[in-house]
Amino acid sequence: MNNQLRIIGGEFKRRQLPFATLDGLRPTPDRIRETLFNWLMWDIQGAKVLDLCAGSGALSFEALSRGAKHMVMIEPHTEQVKFLRQNIQRLNVEHAQVLAMTAQNALKSLNEPFDVVFLDPPYSLNLWQELAELVNPLLCENALIYVEADRELHTLNLPANWQLLKQTKAGIVKAGLFQNV
Repeated sequence: MNNQLRIIGGEFKRRQLPFATLDGLRPTPDRIRETLFNWLMWDIQGAKVLDLCAGSGALSFEALSRGAKHMVMIEPHTEQVKFLRQNIQRLNVEHAQVLAMTAQNALKSLNEPFDVVFLDPPYSLNLWQELAELVNPLLCENALIYVEADRELHTLNLPANWQLLKQTKAGIVKAGLFQNV
C-alpha cells in the first residue's frame, strides 16, 4: 500500500501523487506548504529550485505546479526515487531531474546556482548544519532557503549569511524562510 500526497495549488492543483511507505518519510503538511508557497508566490515563477531531501516530493511537485523553471530533487532511497520519476512522467514535466544519492554526495557534484532551496531533511539525521554549509556556495545572490525542522530554527547553526525573513509552526514542525544576503 502506497501513500498519496495532494498538490494544493498551481497547474497541478488537486492532483494526487503516490509515494513510498518508508520510515521517517513525511510530506510537509498542507498547512505549512500553503504558507510556504504564499511566501514564495512571486519568487517561484521561473526559479531554479533544489530540493535537498526530496522524500515524497511534496515541495518539489508543488514548486513545479507553481511555475518553477528547473527542479533538482535529491533522494537516496531507490524505492522512492522510482516514485519521483514516475510522478515526473505522470505530470509530463520535462524540467525536473532526480539525483539518486545522498544530499552530501549530490552537493559535491552540482555546480549550478539555485534561486530557491528546500532544506527539509529527515529529522532524526540532524543534517541541517552540514547540508546548509555544503549548499551555501550554490546559492544565487538573494536566494531563498526554506528550512523545516522539529526544533527551534535558531538552534540549527545555519550560515551567518542566511537572514530569517519569515517563520511559522504547526504542531512539532518549525519552518522558516531565509535569504542569502
